[in-house]
This record gives sequence, C-alpha cells and structure tokens, in this order.
Amino acid sequence: MREDQPVLPGRLVSLDAIRGVAVMGILAMNIVAFALPFPAYSNPAAGGPPSDIDLATWFFNFVFVDSKMRGMFSLLFGASTLLVIDSAAMAGRNPAGAHYSRMFWLALFGLAHFYLVWFGDILFLYAICGLLLFLFRNLSAKALLLWSLPFFLVGIGLPASLWAMLSMAQAGGLPAEAAAEMQEALRQMNADMGPSTPTYGKETALYLGSYASIVGHRTSAMAGDPLYFVGMFLWEAMGLMLIGMALFKSRMLTGDWPIARYRKWAIACFLIAIPPLVMLALYQMRSGYDAVAIFGASLALSIPFDTLLTVGWIALIMLLIKSVASDAVREQLAAAGRMAFTNYLVTSIVMTTIFYGYGLGLFGSVGRAALYLFCFGMWTAMLLWSKPWLDRFHYGPFEWLWRSLSRGAVQPMRKSPPVQ
Repeated sequence: MREDQPVLPGRLVSLDAIRGVAVMGILAMNIVAFALPFPAYSNPAAGGPPSDIDLATWFFNFVFVDSKMRGMFSLLFGASTLLVIDSAAMAGRNPAGAHYSRMFWLALFGLAHFYLVWFGDILFLYAICGLLLFLFRNLSAKALLLWSLPFFLVGIGLPASLWAMLSMAQAGGLPAEAAAEMQEALRQMNADMGPSTPTYGKETALYLGSYASIVGHRTSAMAGDPLYFVGMFLWEAMGLMLIGMALFKSRMLTGDWPIARYRKWAIACFLIAIPPLVMLALYQMRSGYDAVAIFGASLALSIPFDTLLTVGWIALIMLLIKSVASDAVREQLAAAGRMAFTNYLVTSIVMTTIFYGYGLGLFGSVGRAALYLFCFGMWTAMLLWSKPWLDRFHYGPFEWLWRSLSRGAVQPMRKSPPVQ
C-alpha cells in the first residue's frame, strides 16, 4: 500500500496500542505534579536537596519521559482527528459538524477536569488546537510537515527569547531600565521553579486541605490558567499534531512500515536526541537548579530533541508491537488505548484522591522515585480493566458520554451477547 493513500476508517490495533502506551506514559510524566508541589515538577531540588535516587529519577525523566509522553499523546490526537473526520464522511455525516461538535464537548470536559479534578488538564488545549486542525485535513504528509515548522518556530522562539532576556538580566547585560522590567518576571519564575521557592509550603497546605478549598483556589486564583496554557503551549502542540497527521498519512502509525524501517527510525531518533538532552540536564544541575536555566532547558531548548525522541519512542513501540509483543499484549494495550479518554480522566480522579487531603492525604510525603510504584499500580489497573470492559461494551464510559453528547443522541453502549 503506497504512502499518503487515505486510510480507511476503522479500528487500527497498532494505533490503539501506541495510544495505550501513551496514556500510561503520560502518568509517568504527570505523577510528580499529582503528588508534589508544582515547583518539584521541573526542579528536583525544590523542597530541599534531592537524594541520589530522586536525582537519578529526575534525570531519567527529563531525558526520556518529560514532554515525550505528552508529545506522543499530541501526535496521536492529530492522527485520530483524521480518522474521526474520515469516518464521519464515510457514514454520510457532516465532517465539519462532527469534528467541531466533538471539540466543543472536549473543551467542556477539559474545563471540568481542570476546575473540579486536577490543574494539569490538556483536554482544553487539545480542543482549541482541534479548531485549527480541521483546516489541514486534506494536506499531504509533506505539506503537513512543512506547516508544522512555523508552529514549532513560534513555540521555541517565544520562550527562548524570554530565556535569553532573563539570562542577560541575571548577568547584568541589560540596560538598567530593561533590567528593572525583567525583575518581576525573575521573581515570579523563581517562585514557580526556583530551589528555594516560597510556594512549596503553601501548595502543600492547599492540597492537603478540603475539596472545597482546592476547587475554590482553582476557580479564583487559577481561573484564567486554561487560557494561559493555550497561549503558552498551543504552538508546540499544533506542531506535534500536524506531525501526527503526517505520520498517519505516511502509514507509520498504521503499522504498515517494514520492521527494518521502524528499527532504523528508532535508532536514529534516539542517537540524535539523547546527547543534547543529557547536556541540557547537566546544564540545569550545574546551574544549581536555577529557575532561568530550568525554564530555558525545559520549555525552549529541549523542544526539537523532545519532538525527535517522541517520534523515536513511537518507532520503537511499533517495532516491539510488530516483532516482540504477543497477541494478548497487543490486545491489552489496544484496549487501554481505545479507552484512553476514560483512562486519562480516571487516572486524575484516582491520583488526586490518593494524594489530596480529601482522600488519603499523601501529598508531599512520597519521594520522587517511590512515586513510580503508584504508576505501576495504575498501569496494571488500566491493562486489567480495559479489555474486559470492551468485551462487554462498545466504548469506555467517558468515550460513550463524549460520543453521545457530540452526536446529540444516546449511543448504544452494551454489546449484544453472542448467538449460541
């Protein structure tokens, strides 16, 4: 089958399996934000000097996990957008109406997730990106890759320019008037990311409080954060989604490439991306985890290499799915991927209940490395419950609700029992 040929709508086990890995992987990226004050997400020294194992965990996360799992989720969102649009067209429904209805309800789900469950929501951002993605649906894989470039340039250029200005201000390289204007930005950045941030204790107290106090904080002090996140991350997310659409049209995500080609891409991406990511991790360590260094390394300088390693992860996962994984493993991963929306939201509910004060109250008391035990537990739950659920029902619970709302009609849920 030639590349860039339209993919017929339907279940693609390879795409679902990669999505299953992505929804598990994004927990490995987010677990610190669930369990520790936000400065600890980027800074292993926030809250005090890190142990050797916690530092090693942060180093591994920065190089191999952080941004890569979100990148994988974003790539797959772009690919899935094409599938949904094509499915609507083949079913005789209005593709634009079907797509924009889905994005409208996804935005509402995202806002509910943010204000009522967890502040790290990505669904609202994805819904806003989805409003633009429809415009690119008919482009070739090559054109999609070309269009991703200006989005990445803006996504890298904006934080990189701010990082450069802050670095110059720290070094005394700006005129006095300009330096004075940067002091508030420096103060806020140190509060959010620095090694001796004053917000660490405040966040611990907040998230060990009641559900009402947490929601009240989000709906007041954090009320505008969803729009802020869109302004900050839309450019990178759009670039990744366009790449995902291109990789889907080029047949990479459908599993149609030869095994040798997946192997070649995985090796090349890892070999190119890992050395600069290691150097950026060392740069942050040698700075003493300075807030400006963390900002520059995490939100600007790492983006090209994060993106490359994201593609490398997808190539490696596809290689393992095609050459190593058993049918049972593929089916379990694919089921977790088909229920990615439900698994993502349920993960937030479970993790906030474990760590926040209205649940078990473990917030701030578990070390960075030990948090992966909670990841392993949640991954096991996803794999154990997704396939049995889908053996009985057409959709995951939240997928069913999203689909019913988007179509304006209750969708069939339970599968008919097999004829004896």
